[in-house]
Amino acid sequence: MTSKPTLSGKTIFISGASRGIGLAIGLRAARDGANVVIAAKTTEPHPKLPGTIFSAAAEIEAAGGKALPLMVDIREEAQVLAAVAKTVETFGGIDILINNASAISLTGTLATPMKRYDLMHQINTRGTYLCSQACLPHLLKAGNPHILNLSPPLNMQAHWFKNHVAYTMAKYGMSMCVLGMAAEFADEGVAVNALWPRTAIATAAINMIGGPAMMAGCRTVEIMADAAHVILTRESRKCTGNFFLDEDLLRETGVTSFDHYAVTPGATLIPDFFLD
Repeated sequence: MTSKPTLSGKTIFISGASRGIGLAIGLRAARDGANVVIAAKTTEPHPKLPGTIFSAAAEIEAAGGKALPLMVDIREEAQVLAAVAKTVETFGGIDILINNASAISLTGTLATPMKRYDLMHQINTRGTYLCSQACLPHLLKAGNPHILNLSPPLNMQAHWFKNHVAYTMAKYGMSMCVLGMAAEFADEGVAVNALWPRTAIATAAINMIGGPAMMAGCRTVEIMADAAHVILTRESRKCTGNFFLDEDLLRETGVTSFDHYAVTPGATLIPDFFLD
């Protein structure tokens, strides 16, 4: 009987991991005994958002992992480079990068202030590129290196641009990093993939957009964590350049029922953006 693949002893750098999907991926890895770097901005409790890097670290440790909470604004190159250096100093290297941090504003062209446009592009596209660039020298030395971006398949239908072109451009920037870097580093064996949910996921961002009514039609963050675990335990040289959907990927591994991921059992699920 073959043992299940594990992330035991792996060092995982996760941007925006103080809450939501990033934290869930960290907790799933922690159950294997991974080292989890929580690279996020929140050091003090936020009035509207749950969690800080320190509360996340406590959860990671309680789940069986080792945690390194680092205050990082991924818009700031010096902070990212310092966080990567601290990670390597603490754990000896980096095996996996999760580009999870993201900003959203579902606004049209005339309703999107340039400050908001800049925020989305600096965090989503530029932040993903920066974290990847900073971690790659260490990933290139790792045994089974992975970069995983939480971004959608590239779908060039005008429908997905017209109501929030600034946000779509920023998220697709993350996906273009997957397309380009997967090919760029294929020969070196660094896997670069994207993961996106088929349905809306119950996060603080969704709660702020749609409130309890929208949350009821969501799945929990655990479906993304379980799907990420499948990707990150695959052989990097044989699994790169993919735009995975959580449900489809888990079906491939033999999951047949997804009821336990529903926030409200039996509720009609809300399809996520960018999927026809």
